[in-house]
Amino acid sequence: MRDQDRLLSVAAGVCPEVGPADFVSASAAAGWDACGIWFDATTWSDAIATEVRRRLDDTGVIALDMEPVFVTPDGDHGDRMVDAAAAVGARHLLVVARGVDAGRFADRFGELCDLAAEQGIGCSVEFMAFMSIRTLSESIAVLDAVQRPNASVLIDNLHLHRTGGTVADVAGLAATAPGRLPYAQLCDAPAADPVDLYTEAIDGRAVLGSGGLPIDGFVDALPEHTALSMEIRSARLRAARPDPTERVRHVLVTSSTVLRR
Repeated sequence: MRDQDRLLSVAAGVCPEVGPADFVSASAAAGWDACGIWFDATTWSDAIATEVRRRLDDTGVIALDMEPVFVTPDGDHGDRMVDAAAAVGARHLLVVARGVDAGRFADRFGELCDLAAEQGIGCSVEFMAFMSIRTLSESIAVLDAVQRPNASVLIDNLHLHRTGGTVADVAGLAATAPGRLPYAQLCDAPAADPVDLYTEAIDGRAVLGSGGLPIDGFVDALPEHTALSMEIRSARLRAARPDPTERVRHVLVTSSTVLRR
């Protein structure tokens, strides 16, 4: 579905127990126009890529992004992910710094941008309080350092809120560099910080309208072209709706209700 002209997608993390091809099928059956693709370096194969691409082509679902590239001191799987993203037709790669300093991360991120550009794919830095690139300003500094046309920042509204970022910060970036915001992630959660930010990020999110985050202001601050990926990773949601298709349909219904009001 679309919020006016804004593409809406469901993130792969909504169904972490489901393989990427089956996630495409569940997303299509639920009515989504786009979805994310999870890359597991231990299981990904050419056969999986072929099946994911077949289901995307058969259903017309768009692969908005593929995730995650974790850039670590011991290396990463970024080169393989560029090839995988190209094989399935994913538009963006999500890249995270884990345990590397900003300079080393920027060097590697620039390399990944160059590889991805050859396939027409964008690369987005995602910041998190518990990773090495922690804030929106640190992400922008990486983009300024690499100066690649396909480099962008992925703003997750939960991570923005938990790292002290504001809607005004998003609006400022949208006004000065709208091309750096091709897509964003969205969820809801209590306004107050939890005890464990990591556990909240992977298991404690909520559907839109059931928490205290400034959803409307965040969306309004984004450029009109910015796609929205519903990153609602929730142990409670998985327990309440074990069927993947029903789960992503519930995310679609609740998200569209909030975004259209």
